[in-house]
Amino acid sequence: MTAAVFLDRDGVINQAIVRDGKPYPPDSPADLVVLPGVPEALARLKRQGFALVVVTNQPDVARGRQRREVVEAMHARLASELPIDEFRVCYHDDRDDCPCRKPRPGLLTQAPDYDLARSVLVGDRWRDIEAGRRAGVRATMLIDYGYREQLSSQPDVRVESLSAAAQWLEDQGLTGHP
Repeated sequence: MTAAVFLDRDGVINQAIVRDGKPYPPDSPADLVVLPGVPEALARLKRQGFALVVVTNQPDVARGRQRREVVEAMHARLASELPIDEFRVCYHDDRDDCPCRKPRPGLLTQAPDYDLARSVLVGDRWRDIEAGRRAGVRATMLIDYGYREQLSSQPDVRVESLSAAAQWLEDQGLTGHP
């Protein structure tokens, strides 16, 4: 089986909107800004043989602040610009008790299956790191923006960007090839 790099969306692939030290998703495809170095980092990870899977909580749909079609339009735009293999989205809020809402591991463990023991997760919040831990990935990597929130799960690696995460994987000799 192929290994994957599971990627949170907001703050990893695209710029998050930060208010009072907390990250929020962009409101529309027009507001979606791909972070510097992301296209090159994703291309590098693909060359290393990894599947690229975006795993994202989008609770504003359940909260009535966003429409599912807008989230899907953002993903269509990202898919047209970047070599992403798959988007896995949880549209629920915490009160829905959904098994795929991070920090639960459902987005990482649903079919099609990847070799989780050789996969990694790159995120920017504690929910991402905890989901990776619960799924049993090889490594969790935090792009640390210093948000005003507690990290209830510590990452295996802290990096400043997706480019740095790709470099770390290369330096470790990790690939997605079976």
